Amino acid sequence: MSRVSILLADDHQEFLGVVARHLAPHFDVVRTVGNGKAMLDEAVRLEPDVVVLDISMPGLNGIEAARKLKATGSRAKVVFLTVYADRDFVRAALGVGAVGYVLKSELASDLLTCLRQADAASPFVSPAIAWES
Repeated sequence: MSRVSILLADDHQEFLGVVARHLAPHFDVVRTVGNGKAMLDEAVRLEPDVVVLDISMPGLNGIEAARKLKATGSRAKVVFLTVYADRDFVRAALGVGAVGYVLKSELASDLLTCLRQADAASPFVSPAIAWES
C-alpha cells in the first residue's frame, strides 16, 4: 500500500523544512511551495491526498486557495497549519471543507494525529483552541 501523499504550502521556507522533516517518516511529502497560487498549480499537477497549508500567504491566502482547490474538483483533503487560534478563522477553514485545523505551536503534538484522523466524521481542531462547533 502506498503512503499518503502530502503537498505543503507556507510562505516561511524554514518552517516548511521543519514540517517536511516531521512528516517524512510517516507520509510522502511530494512538494513544498511558498504561496496559495503555487499550491493550486501543484495540487492540480500532483493530485496529492492531502494539502497542508497556512492561512496567511502572499498573493492568495490559504482560505481562498482552499476554496479554489475544492472548486477544481480536487479530492485532496485540506488541513490548515497556522498561528491563528481565532474561532472565526477555524469557522472559515471548516467552511471551505478543511478536515483539520492545527496550530503551528502544536505541530509536534497535533499534526500527525490530525492527518491520521483525516477520514474521521468530524474535523480535527487543535485542542489548544477553545472550540465548539
